[in-house]
Amino acid sequence: MPFAFPSCPRALRRPLRTLLIAAVAVPLALPAAVHAQLPTLGDGSEMSAAAERRLGDRIARSLYRDPDFVDDPVLVEYIQTIWQSLMAAARARGEMSDELQERFAWEVLLGRDRTVNAFALPGGYLGVHAGLIAITASRDELASVLAHELSHVTQRHISRLMTQQSRSTPLMLAAMVMGALAASRSPQAANALIVGGTAVHAQGQLNFSRAMEREADRVGYGVMTGAGFDGQGFAGMFEKLQQASRINDNGSFPYLRSHPLTTERIADMRSRLPMAGLVPDTAGRAPDADPARAPSTAGVLPAINVTAAAMPGGLEHAMIAARARVVSRPGVDALRAWAGEPDQGGFKAQPPARQVVALYAGALASVQQRDLDHARRLAARLVPLVAGDARPARLARLLGAEIELTENRGAAAAASLAAPADKAAPAGRPELLYYAQASQHGSGARDVSDRLQTWVARNPRDATAWQLLATAYRADGQPLRALRAEAEAQVAHVDWQGAVDRYRAGQELMRAGGPGADYVEASIIDTRLREAELRLREEAAER
Repeated sequence: MPFAFPSCPRALRRPLRTLLIAAVAVPLALPAAVHAQLPTLGDGSEMSAAAERRLGDRIARSLYRDPDFVDDPVLVEYIQTIWQSLMAAARARGEMSDELQERFAWEVLLGRDRTVNAFALPGGYLGVHAGLIAITASRDELASVLAHELSHVTQRHISRLMTQQSRSTPLMLAAMVMGALAASRSPQAANALIVGGTAVHAQGQLNFSRAMEREADRVGYGVMTGAGFDGQGFAGMFEKLQQASRINDNGSFPYLRSHPLTTERIADMRSRLPMAGLVPDTAGRAPDADPARAPSTAGVLPAINVTAAAMPGGLEHAMIAARARVVSRPGVDALRAWAGEPDQGGFKAQPPARQVVALYAGALASVQQRDLDHARRLAARLVPLVAGDARPARLARLLGAEIELTENRGAAAAASLAAPADKAAPAGRPELLYYAQASQHGSGARDVSDRLQTWVARNPRDATAWQLLATAYRADGQPLRALRAEAEAQVAHVDWQGAVDRYRAGQELMRAGGPGADYVEASIIDTRLREAELRLREEAAER
């Protein structure tokens, strides 16, 4: 099931329960004839793409406000790289119509939650918990989850659920009315009618959920392999989740409750793998690794698959998974264990890949504990181990900048971001955001604003970049542009009221006059204010 409240983050469980509990929390059954239809011939949904997007915007706004929402530049960029490849494959396969591509948000939201979960939301939003990233052994396994959730969106599963609920509710109400009429003659018959109607209703929900999961599996597998990922990641992730559900059924895997695994689904994915290649250990881990330890945060890092880490991109993913474990706030004991592991006796005898991941996680854990001297020592030990691999070397370089930024040492952070001699690791969003934080004050403010302005022109939904741009504008003596940038940051998080407040503050600043007057910027603010006020009125009309 693509959408279930027990598996959603706290922001969905709190303010949105009354909004959506009756609308999308429970999937219902469609007639068999509808199941046989291809999505391009009619998806069985009566909700328009625009209406679904508006519903998704309201949910996303609460998620953006949730304390567990995090914009970790390194993790977000890694996820986005996979996500964009999958979207391109979906378009090439014809799974994504022009209307959906234009109207939906296609945004991935990252949560700090340690639980293993991912979920699709209305309007093209996708939520991913750090705990899910932490247990994946390869990019292919992570891509399999993203492709599955992407397929829930492209196949309009959520809107189909809501449409079918509106159709089947009168049938359940009819059973209850018949039961009430029969109560005067036979209370037993009345109870039988009511319970029977409810049972049929629930069975339909279960059947439709299973049909959707199978459809998302099949479509997701095609999208994933079409994007160049190994289909073994799908079967491997299924096996890993299935074993975890048997060995460690402690509530840490809500993904299993909203996406029930069956032997049929697993067999279907395995049957799609090319027969020419033998399938290795399907969980994608070392033979002696304990699957129950994958989500654990009680001690040292779970065993790293050194063989997988030695393959192209494998070491980078192992470092990303380690970062996700630290970002998920596992607790003081786990942070201390990870920070201290590289200092234990016999550490240098471990395989180099294992050392790299442990040093990276240990340095990040030390940063979390504000032990920056220890973090620098671990980062210095990490650098020579990754010197021959561009992508891990880039992660080490970004780590050095993070350490210096934590201590507000902007010049040292900027030095850590110096362009590498190896052009195989181009600068990206993390470098830009870290550079902006390091250089946004003083003489560097103008350069920062120029770089960020170019970035947000291509990425207008990057709220963090807009907020940093606002800071740079203020430091450069451009208050009106700063207010507009703050408003655009609110727009990126679908907070129309917050955007209206900032735009109006810009208008008041212009009316007051002064050295910060910019008539071109003021004209842009007037236009954007009208757009934001229109969205506010539309939302008010739908309540």
